[in-house]
Amino acid sequence: MAADPIHGHHPPWAMMLVALSVGYFLADGVDMLWNQTLNQTWELLCHHLVVVSCLSTAVLSGHYVGFSMVSLLLELNSACLHLRKLLLLSHQAPSLTFSVTSWATLMTLALFRMVPLGWMILWLFRQHHQVPLALVILGATGLATVGVMSIVLGVRILVSDVLRSRPHRPIAGHRETRGSRTYCDDRPVIRDNPTFNLKD
Repeated sequence: MAADPIHGHHPPWAMMLVALSVGYFLADGVDMLWNQTLNQTWELLCHHLVVVSCLSTAVLSGHYVGFSMVSLLLELNSACLHLRKLLLLSHQAPSLTFSVTSWATLMTLALFRMVPLGWMILWLFRQHHQVPLALVILGATGLATVGVMSIVLGVRILVSDVLRSRPHRPIAGHRETRGSRTYCDDRPVIRDNPTFNLKD
């Protein structure tokens, strides 16, 4: 698969993993649409739409499975992202566990997102003559979208978890009480029972 990411021989489990990933992203997208507002989820929905479009090409054509397997390396970083979010939602920031998770998130983001993205962009640039123009456009659009989102995500986490040395100033008109402020990703979350409102 590494030698020929387009037509290279692939074991059955590789195609099954790509197909399962398409199903996961579709199900997760439907879940987000059902349980959250579009304003909260539009970034992830764009990501899911791009990923489903690209991976579906491999499932439907039987080709590009090797390329798809490389793209799935990006999702290894998601384990750290989800753990970080769980720690934030359970008010574990700041703590040693949260700090370790933040650094692990940044390191896996660099290793499993940026490195594979760089390889895929370089490969597509060099091998564009082997790929139909429509798929070159789809692939380039997908890689650019995920690449920009990954960079923005990395910068947000770096600023939020590492570089910020003091908490945000209280929001005008809101009296902040002990335990009322937590952080979800890089945005402050003000707890107004019984719901959560994201504030910039």
